[in-house]
Amino acid sequence: MIDIDHLTVQFGGVKPINDLSVRLESPVVGLIGPNGAGKTTLLNVLSGFVTPVSGTVRVDDHRLTGVPAHRRAALGLRRTFQTDQIADDLTLWQNVQAIADHAGYPNAAEANAAVAQAIDYVGLTRRLHRRGSALSTAERHLAEIAKALIGRPRLVMLDEPGAGLSESESTHLEQVIRGIPAHCGAQVFLIDHDVELISACCDTTMVLDFGRLLAMGPTAQVLAQPEVRRAYLGDFETLEAAA
Repeated sequence: MIDIDHLTVQFGGVKPINDLSVRLESPVVGLIGPNGAGKTTLLNVLSGFVTPVSGTVRVDDHRLTGVPAHRRAALGLRRTFQTDQIADDLTLWQNVQAIADHAGYPNAAEANAAVAQAIDYVGLTRRLHRRGSALSTAERHLAEIAKALIGRPRLVMLDEPGAGLSESESTHLEQVIRGIPAHCGAQVFLIDHDVELISACCDTTMVLDFGRLLAMGPTAQVLAQPEVRRAYLGDFETLEAAA
């Protein structure tokens, strides 16, 4: 559960997050909004990369205020980035294993088992020994998710994992994202501009607009709201299809 109370982030005269209060309890929560709405800033606050000027954030009753990023990782907070962090000169196995090496497993056997399980879960077992430079865009996104599943995650934050995927690749990604809570018990917080992906994956969706909460609730109901249609990229046709 993510509990945000009167959160404000300010950069100079700009407030990308402005007095935001929301409680997110669903297994898979979506976050949408126009460019500049504060979506990635919110993930950066949760990750510990941005310090708010006021307000508090809790994840499963753990207060995160003042907790550095590495301690949040130890608490089970994981995230992916819009630009993937896959090392081109390492194999897929080595990319995921690099995370396991620092995840507190008691021995190499358990670490290796976790790596194998994460790679198998995202459907990349046949790519174990392929270097990062040889992975497709979709495979790199999935490899990032595999890394996020290492070390008993509590919250998995995904920042636009659907970018640049074909229809069949998006369908597989949907299955992977929706299955994460059952797979490892983690809550998923998903940002994506692909409204169809949000609609397919998310039980609950929140909408930010210039740092403020515009809407939150069951995904289909949120996507049907006229104010969401007006604010979200002006993309009425996409929203109509997703709703």
